[in-house]
Amino acid sequence: MRKAAAIPSQYDVILLSVKSYALAAAIDDFAPSVGPQTVIIPVLNGMQHMDALRQRFGEKSVLGGGCFVATEIDAQGRIIQLADFQNLTYGELDGKMTSRIEAVHDAFRGAGFDTAILRDMWQKWVWLASVGAVTCLLNGSIGEIAAVPGGAELTLSVFHECTSIAGACGYPLSETFLAEKSPQLTAPGSPLTTSMYRDLKDQAPVEVESILGDLIERGRKQGVSAPLLQAAFVRLTIYQQGRAAVKAAAS
Repeated sequence: MRKAAAIPSQYDVILLSVKSYALAAAIDDFAPSVGPQTVIIPVLNGMQHMDALRQRFGEKSVLGGGCFVATEIDAQGRIIQLADFQNLTYGELDGKMTSRIEAVHDAFRGAGFDTAILRDMWQKWVWLASVGAVTCLLNGSIGEIAAVPGGAELTLSVFHECTSIAGACGYPLSETFLAEKSPQLTAPGSPLTTSMYRDLKDQAPVEVESILGDLIERGRKQGVSAPLLQAAFVRLTIYQQGRAAVKAAAS
């Protein structure tokens, strides 16, 4: 990303797609390009980033957004697509079709993008948290976990914790979503993981706070217990702290 001083003018639309741990720096970099009519479309994981963006730029500037892809960067710096799905959604937080959404949609028309509401963002969050928590906690893909007695049941228990939090927060997930995703979480031989698991295996930073920590905290405020999510959060936080300690010792 260019330095903030190099940004020549205010933009109409900003598509924000960094990892959560790079959010603060990214906000400082693009802040000079945000004007009264600028709309920001964030496609980060979780919901924590929404608070940061609205606090910095105001409620009016921030749309809802979500991106469903499975990719990784190989040793040569190439982006490798790991699955055949790709979808970007966006929209007003109240779900209304406004003139600015129509303008953005006209600009994006033909690229396969859809409008979205907050429930879409919660669905993505629940899915990432469910797959990420169980694969990182148990150190295996969905198929590897399902192959072990009790593995599929444990995975569905994690999914239930996530969906319960979403419902308690005012975003109950549809029966269609639950019916579609539950079999995917227990599919024999499935190579399914998430970027959080792949980052863990690569000894890279993980988005543990934005994907798991914030979800657990929102559930706690609603009186929803999530012990399996908590176990995954503790496991990944220990990893993150150990990684930071090693980096500090080497510097």
